[in-house]
Amino acid sequence: MSKSLNSILIVEDDIELATLIKDYLASRHFEVFVEHSGTTAVERILELQPGMVILDLMLPGKDGISICREVRPNYEGVILMLTASNDSVDQILGLEIGADDFVQKPVEPRILLARVRALLRRYEASPTVTASTETNHSATAMQFSGLLINPSSRSVTLDQRELEFTAPEFDMLAYLATNAGQIISRDQLFRQLRNIDYDGQNRFVDITMSHIRKKLGDSAGKYLKTVRGKGYLFVLSSEN
Repeated sequence: MSKSLNSILIVEDDIELATLIKDYLASRHFEVFVEHSGTTAVERILELQPGMVILDLMLPGKDGISICREVRPNYEGVILMLTASNDSVDQILGLEIGADDFVQKPVEPRILLARVRALLRRYEASPTVTASTETNHSATAMQFSGLLINPSSRSVTLDQRELEFTAPEFDMLAYLATNAGQIISRDQLFRQLRNIDYDGQNRFVDITMSHIRKKLGDSAGKYLKTVRGKGYLFVLSSEN
């Protein structure tokens, strides 16, 4: 578990940009550390265990995707990736291996700050981070035919086979299942999962949904429906 949600490690080889972000976040009362090399980033992240890592996609020595993949099994904090690329493939891969969000370069400090705060609020509210409470332990598991969603253990089991879900994927599936039978718009999902308003362009919801469908495989259509122009529906039927 991260030692402090208020601590942030910036992994960025652009010294000017790293300094700009560090000074801005420090002025907002965050404890900020900086690492410029991808080669030593993994060791630094695992040693510090900060509440958040702001991780550049392109780094000397080792790229951000490789770093994210390597640290994620032993790092429970938030990973926010910076990218100068418009290639959605990079974002899809990053989210798939455990990144929580992407911010496009050039970075607008106020937007970055809003994203940082939103992600940390969501992380702090997660049962994996908060102290064990009666509410967390008594969270009711949801059974839909062969699909079991357990908020207490944050696990998903399909036909008695446990599936590996990232935090955003689990949160989205659990939210839709909790509201089974109701159409949930992209705007609702975005606000629920990110704590910020949907700008109409961010593909976070669509990318996360595509990962959920992929992991559910042939059973995805049994549980999840896209309602054109309206949003997503977790199917509540006699079969479930």
